[in-house]
Amino acid sequence: MDLGLKDRVYVVTGATRGLGHATARELVADGAKVVVSGRDEKGVAEAAAALGPNAVGVAVDNADPEAAARLIETARKHFGRFNGVLVSVGGPPAGFVADNTDEQWQAAFESVFLGAVRLARAAAAELEAGGVIGFVLSGSVYEPIPGLTISNGLRPGLAGFAKSLSDELGPRGIRVVGVLPGRIDTDRVRELDALSADPEATRAASESRIPLRRYGAPEEFGRVAAFLLSPAASYLTGVMLPVDGGARHGL
Repeated sequence: MDLGLKDRVYVVTGATRGLGHATARELVADGAKVVVSGRDEKGVAEAAAALGPNAVGVAVDNADPEAAARLIETARKHFGRFNGVLVSVGGPPAGFVADNTDEQWQAAFESVFLGAVRLARAAAAELEAGGVIGFVLSGSVYEPIPGLTISNGLRPGLAGFAKSLSDELGPRGIRVVGVLPGRIDTDRVRELDALSADPEATRAASESRIPLRRYGAPEEFGRVAAFLLSPAASYLTGVMLPVDGGARHGL
């Protein structure tokens, strides 16, 4: 199946590793060009080099008010066009209600929520018909995840913003989509499992609650995200698509 990605240009944030990098890799493999970002300059350079000549890296924090303009300008400067963005960012600190500080909430809001809103607004002002804005969210959009209180507070609000944005941009032919990862075998998920007294038992218990009985591979998430960003998904907007091996039991 031809996804129609050849020579299209996407910005993918949080793409030095994990889900963002997996998506960038799948986009490039299907012929797209990508601008990848992350906070660490060395990590960004390594990630871009690993993706090859159709990728360029920008070291920037999603929380930086200037991030959106820099990323879109880089896409246009290096590749001559800008067709969409996937907003991905590292998860906020784990913890229960009593554990998380005001400072942690504020930092997470600036990066996870407000940074994503800024990027989406900037993209909406620059995109033409056929453009797309994607958000990497979480299964916590539908159901709180124990021990991830900050994520539980911020991700559903961002999903609501994305849905509102899809209604506003639809008449211009611009799509807005959300991808909701479950237990994907990334550094972030392994770090969360490692917070328990017995990480192997924690993973086994998590896998037992997933109908497919395993964690997903990053490339399995990346392929779904790449499809949603592609012209092949041209009649999909306003959707929040779980990539979780069936872990969400609701319809």
